[in-house]
Amino acid sequence: MSTSKTIKSALISVFHKDGLEPLVKKLNDLNVTIYSTGGTENFIKELGIDVIPVEEVTSYPSILGGRVKTLHPKVFGGILNRQDHKGDVAEMTEYNIPQIDLVIVDLYPFEKTVASGAPEQDIVEKIDIGGISLIRAAAKNFKDTIIVSSMDQYEDFLSLISKNNGKTSISDRKKFAAKAFNISSHYDTAIFNYFNEDEVVYKASEQTSKTLRYGENPHQKGYFFGDLEAMFDKLHGKELSYNNLLDVDAAVNLIEEFKGEAPTFAILKHNNACGFAQRETIKQAYVDALAGDPVSAFGGILIANTEIDASTANEIHSLFCEVVIAPSFSDQALTILKGKKNRIILVQKDVELPTTTVRTCLNGTLVQDKDNITDQLEGLKYVTNNKPTKKELDDLLFASKLCKNTKSNTIILVKNKQLLAGGTGQTSRVDALNQAIEKANSFNFDLNGAVMASDAFFPFPDCVEIADKAGIKSVIQPGGSIKDQLSIDYCNDNDLSMVMTGTRHFKH
Repeated sequence: MSTSKTIKSALISVFHKDGLEPLVKKLNDLNVTIYSTGGTENFIKELGIDVIPVEEVTSYPSILGGRVKTLHPKVFGGILNRQDHKGDVAEMTEYNIPQIDLVIVDLYPFEKTVASGAPEQDIVEKIDIGGISLIRAAAKNFKDTIIVSSMDQYEDFLSLISKNNGKTSISDRKKFAAKAFNISSHYDTAIFNYFNEDEVVYKASEQTSKTLRYGENPHQKGYFFGDLEAMFDKLHGKELSYNNLLDVDAAVNLIEEFKGEAPTFAILKHNNACGFAQRETIKQAYVDALAGDPVSAFGGILIANTEIDASTANEIHSLFCEVVIAPSFSDQALTILKGKKNRIILVQKDVELPTTTVRTCLNGTLVQDKDNITDQLEGLKYVTNNKPTKKELDDLLFASKLCKNTKSNTIILVKNKQLLAGGTGQTSRVDALNQAIEKANSFNFDLNGAVMASDAFFPFPDCVEIADKAGIKSVIQPGGSIKDQLSIDYCNDNDLSMVMTGTRHFKH
């Protein structure tokens, strides 16, 4: 039997009518017999096109408030019959079942209804039964039937039947079947995730994807699954790369810690802050952030927690940077920053960030709650005889937020709400501290009166001793070592203050 099929009959039953008219008209021009239900049937009639109500085929009306319309053997027999199977052909004749070559159906907007905050009763009514069954049936029988399962496919399908005079190939039908199963699996995932409260199950489905120029390196393919347009308005520049996206993610999560605070500016490189400052103006915050490491800032990702104005943009413009992110930009600032054609300018929208993190691991997947604890003043435990001053407490909490968002092992050095240096990604906490001190000294920062943050406890007093000799006067760390007292004793003997948070902030 030929794998080419001519569409002679179609079942059309859709929730969304946008874009349907030219498709229905084309099917009518091709002399396709059309079956339909409810609102779609009325829509087709209003176009002046003949349509056979499904009720005439099934001898049943739409019942239970529209919950049951197409769930009938004569409908599903018409879709699922195998045209090269003698038994199926005989039963089609015996039971007077009409052949259905094409199914055009979409699904009730379950996810949109959930997102709207609708009551549970409304959400439950948007769980499609007939539609999902029609999609699966037609996709399963792709050898004989073609399924159009979303309004997003109307244009492609119209082009296909217009070019081929209503004929489809086996590859055409299989391609549309794959799209249908993608839609049905995504739909079921959304419903499960809405209902699930007890099972520890990881189900995720992203319908929106973007092909990147390449992955982490040019020889690797790269893709982003998600909706960047919901997160940002891209105003200028080239396309975001895989590495750009990782850095932007780190930048967004870091600046989230300072949302609603005084003007704050961060410069990131390889997912870590190399410059960070909080000041009375966003311009001064940028200038002081850049001073933290003007070398590493080259080619970095810049992010602000408030609008970037013209004077700040003028400062930024002299730096080669990949991406600039802010909640808004003044018109003059945009004109200035657009002076570099490849510079990416993003307006960050106020959207909720994910509450879990996901990464591949071995032959599986690691899923965890996001580290959503930010160390607060009221949660601090004062463990030394010396107590931090108000200014030191401000710097300690400032440093703690930075530490939480920096790769482990890490040590962060801060003074006057400015990042002096960080030791990042080291295998030893002593190495991390020495790296930070050396870096701060290389940029001529005075560490006297600075504070230190550590993402995990000190198993020995070596780090507080090294910090003390560098001029650091106050320390914040989670605590929890069986030898905590050794570090406390050193601080007491040398007039340092130390607070413990009780919360470790590893970031691997």
